[in-house]
Amino acid sequence: MPKIHMTLQGKGGVGKSLVAAVVAQYKASRGNLPLCIDTDPVNATFHGYGNLNVHRLQIMDGDEINPRKFDALVELIAPSNEDAIIDNGASSFVPLSHYLISNQVPTLLQDMGHKLVVHTIVTGGQALLDTINGFAQLVTQFPDETSFVVWLNPYWGPIEYAGKSFEQLKACKDNRQRVSAIVEIPQLKKETYGRDLSDMLQERMTFDEALTTASLPIMTRQRLKIIRDGLFSQLDQVEVLS
Repeated sequence: MPKIHMTLQGKGGVGKSLVAAVVAQYKASRGNLPLCIDTDPVNATFHGYGNLNVHRLQIMDGDEINPRKFDALVELIAPSNEDAIIDNGASSFVPLSHYLISNQVPTLLQDMGHKLVVHTIVTGGQALLDTINGFAQLVTQFPDETSFVVWLNPYWGPIEYAGKSFEQLKACKDNRQRVSAIVEIPQLKKETYGRDLSDMLQERMTFDEALTTASLPIMTRQRLKIIRDGLFSQLDQVEVLS
């Protein structure tokens, strides 16, 4: 069953495009080149990855979903026999979520032989509570046929509240049965691993591109390989990505 992997989170700058790019690269590395689509109306970061052949699709008119443009998205993914990766912006989070739910799109996709998998990001720092609330909002509003993958991004600080980890928090414990997997983005030393990854992302390079770029220092490429392998080894354990 082809899966529709969609990044959704109401907070901007938390790593949605990173998640979309990593999932797309992971699927490609396992011999399944996915259909990649960027619907972010403001920052089309995912579309900047030339090697991933990302389609740019505008589904918004101002603050509202344009039904005809969303129809084009459904028509694009319906005939695909491969997984699709769809990156969405924070500005379209509320109208897109409402549109998906009110039009019973998860059920429609299932009837067409597809499964919707929502990837949502929880971060540390000031956005911790906002991203946790975004996660809780998604899992309580989307129907049971939707699977969820939670990505923990500690770039802005530890993901804990009142001494509790994400998995110990009420929002997670109450909805744990809806979560297919939790993926932990590693806490990277900013002067080495963090800088190398940040530079790669700024250039919209895939891991494979970076690792075959002879102009990059050998140890930079080695650190990027370690980051890639660590993420991919976690994704090997995510059933909804198989």
